[in-house]
Amino acid sequence: MSDQCSTSPTAYPSDCELLEGYRTRARERDNRADDPQRKLALEKARDVLLLLLDVDGVLTDGNLLYSGNGEESKAFNTQDGFGLRLLREAGVAVGVITARTSEVVARRANELKIGHIYQGVGNKNEAFKDVMRVTGLKPYQIAYMGDDWLDLVLLQQVGLAIVPANGAREVKEIAHFITERSGGAGAVRDACDLIIEGKNLLMELLQKYKNR
Repeated sequence: MSDQCSTSPTAYPSDCELLEGYRTRARERDNRADDPQRKLALEKARDVLLLLLDVDGVLTDGNLLYSGNGEESKAFNTQDGFGLRLLREAGVAVGVITARTSEVVARRANELKIGHIYQGVGNKNEAFKDVMRVTGLKPYQIAYMGDDWLDLVLLQQVGLAIVPANGAREVKEIAHFITERSGGAGAVRDACDLIIEGKNLLMELLQKYKNR
């Protein structure tokens, strides 16, 4: 019997096509599992209790939009938001450290129940020290995700350094993990999935939502 599926004449995939899709994703997952850099990132993710995020270029695509009256707007990805929800369910807290100040960011952070919010930060290292003081966590228990040179100081210190696909070359060079997607387009979800997988909670959370 051929393993190839015949093309369905309808707009809906056949059982064979669905099965082939599952097989393809399983093969892709197995191939990623053989990646030594990913293996190291998963090992480091085991100890992570807090994920800190830059905003522009990470939670957003980095574009700054201004209205005629000077109001700033940003676009956020819903899959990123759900990933952060899953991360909280896995026992990992979330925070943001950003050099800019925006009411839109404050609103989104409140919607996502982000516990540690640092905006208008001139020195990200000082904010990082304050996070450790408040939480009592050590650097190896913290992951940070940033996309540009301002993030280098933190990426070099944390236990798990994550950079989105759109990150600057110099930042990617020191990353433990580079996401498949770019900032504002699912990069944060990639990071959340990695941490949850590193804690061996991915299937448990998936099953929970399958049974809802």
